[in-house]
Amino acid sequence: MIKKIISPEDRDLFCQFVVGARPLSTDKVLLKKPDKPKPFPNPKAYPDPLHDFTAEPIAWVGAEDSISYAKSGVSKNVLKKLRQGYFGLDAELDLHGLTSAETLRQLSRFLATSAQRNYRCLHIVHGKGYRSTDNQPVLKNQLNHWLRQHGDVLAFCSASPKHGGAGAVWVLLKAH
Repeated sequence: MIKKIISPEDRDLFCQFVVGARPLSTDKVLLKKPDKPKPFPNPKAYPDPLHDFTAEPIAWVGAEDSISYAKSGVSKNVLKKLRQGYFGLDAELDLHGLTSAETLRQLSRFLATSAQRNYRCLHIVHGKGYRSTDNQPVLKNQLNHWLRQHGDVLAFCSASPKHGGAGAVWVLLKAH
């Protein structure tokens, strides 16, 4: 490599222009920022579409177990596409730290508002239950049960590892 010789005038001119410059914290360039999900407002009271909580018994799942469900008549390809992130994310809900009763209220509002706004794909973070009694995922199991009963839910599955893995689900709602 050939070393370039710079004149004193050019060096002085360069120094004038870089006074107060700070070094970059990173050399990475983010070409496109990922779309953030739309915020979830606190709507008015909605009727609870989650009917019989004692419907069909569902096997208890552990903290690291994946869950998935598709209503009868829904193609397995739809569930596969949901797992792969084919449907764009419309809204997100985080249930960490809530009690079962608070979770049910938040979930009912969230699903009602999402259906009302014609959202199709939702991301719900429930956690893995490591801070629960006996490290059992209470919210995860209740969510597994409640989502199966909701009339607008077509399918759901555990999220990809980068979106929460076994501590979150992707939910696909009916198109209205």
